[in-house]
Amino acid sequence: MAEVITSPSNPKIKRLLALQQKSSARREAGLFVVEGQRELQHCIDAGFEIDSVFVCASLAVPPLTMPRVARFPGAVATPTSPEAVRPQIDKLAVNIPRSKAGNDIKVFEVSELVYAKIAMRESTEGVIAEVRTKEKRLEELDLPERPLVVVLESVEKPGNLGAVLRSADAAGVDAVLFCDPLTDLWNPNLIRASLGAVFTVPCVACTSAEAIAFLKARGIRILTAQLQDSSLYYDCDMTAGTALVMGTESTGLTPAWREAADAHIRIPMLGRLDSLNVSVSAAILLFEAVRQRRNG
Repeated sequence: MAEVITSPSNPKIKRLLALQQKSSARREAGLFVVEGQRELQHCIDAGFEIDSVFVCASLAVPPLTMPRVARFPGAVATPTSPEAVRPQIDKLAVNIPRSKAGNDIKVFEVSELVYAKIAMRESTEGVIAEVRTKEKRLEELDLPERPLVVVLESVEKPGNLGAVLRSADAAGVDAVLFCDPLTDLWNPNLIRASLGAVFTVPCVACTSAEAIAFLKARGIRILTAQLQDSSLYYDCDMTAGTALVMGTESTGLTPAWREAADAHIRIPMLGRLDSLNVSVSAAILLFEAVRQRRNG
């Protein structure tokens, strides 16, 4: 049977909270936190290894319906009592894929009091997991002939990063490069804001110099989003291999990217303000690329 945890001061709960709150704890342990059945499903589908799962039986509604993860005999998609969910909790360690080392998945049942302490979302599905980090490198990217790549330089806010990833997933982006990042990819707010897109889109953290060299070596056109010395974005050809590069709203891109660019593009601003949220800008530019590519 799964171990039951009823105290927020339990050492396992304290470790989970540290992983949520501190990037240093995530780096040291090689673990990060995923909350929600949908996000956990995307995580497992992407080949990440689960270390521990924390389940609140009374909140697991629908009860653990992760069909590709936990194939429970007789699992249903309607709310049931905690007593009906507990047998499924006991089978989680059997149904979730083992790590490459063959280590068992640790499954814990937590009380509502404990879950309220560790949950970051108001509407929750009763499942939180600790997952082993898996870093992808630039040379490991498997890009198609005419890739569409998003580059974000020093964008700090996890919510913005997550929103860009959602747009990247929707537009079928081949990779997102986080250059000189100020937030690690395993920040739980980023994972939550991306709705799991951080697992569905290949993501790489690297330096700007590494990214520029990588793109140049593969003949991928670099289009930098900037107001100065730029053309309207819809007048620029995005049908070839393209990297759309964006920086922060406050400081924009560094000179290294401006100088490396094959073209500078801008979104027309007709009001009194001169900038858009980076996630909005990304969505506009990405779907112009989609439009051009679909139109031949």
